[in-house]
Amino acid sequence: MMQKHKVVVFDLDDTLYKEVDFLKSAYHEIADFVEKEYGCQDVYDKMITWWKAGENVFEHLISAYRLDFSTNELLEIYRKHFPQICLDEETRKVIIQLRKTCKMGIVSDGRSLTQRNKINALGLTEYFKWADVYISDEVGHLKTVPYSFEKIMAAYPDCQYLYVGDNPAKDFLVPNRLGWITVCLLDNGQNIHPQDFSLPEEYLPKKTINNIGELVSLV
Repeated sequence: MMQKHKVVVFDLDDTLYKEVDFLKSAYHEIADFVEKEYGCQDVYDKMITWWKAGENVFEHLISAYRLDFSTNELLEIYRKHFPQICLDEETRKVIIQLRKTCKMGIVSDGRSLTQRNKINALGLTEYFKWADVYISDEVGHLKTVPYSFEKIMAAYPDCQYLYVGDNPAKDFLVPNRLGWITVCLLDNGQNIHPQDFSLPEEYLPKKTINNIGELVSLV
């Protein structure tokens, strides 16, 4: 019997890179602007301190420096800035190795501009075709809806499909129901969102890996 071709699809945030790096990049952008416009110092360090304490960073920022900005305006800077982020070497090596034998795609929830900026900043367009990238804001469906996964199955029929993500609350339910192999990259202590493995079984990944390098042996 002929072995099926494999299609490996990735989540983006906290899977192909750490979302905290995007947060820090945005905070640097905002802090640099505030320091330049308002003549203050150490703004980034204070933002990080507030964030680690679980505080509303933008409200504190506006109050501390008497900014003429609303929290929504700061949030727009956060979302629309072009991030200073990069792939780590292990992730790059895995992607390069997998694309030799597999089709690859991305399914990610998020805003179009924000997610496209991340993908471009990470250099992922070197390895992924935009036709195989599904961003919820663009397709009109979150990953908790089958749409994006079914589009991939239609584009690459009769294959073995793997979805690699990090968040059991929303990443694995749909691909599990569609018969995909689901793989969770375990939090190394840097993830923004906690991983809840106490959810019903249908939400849980079929496999877990401690680092992205372990993915190669599953494909």
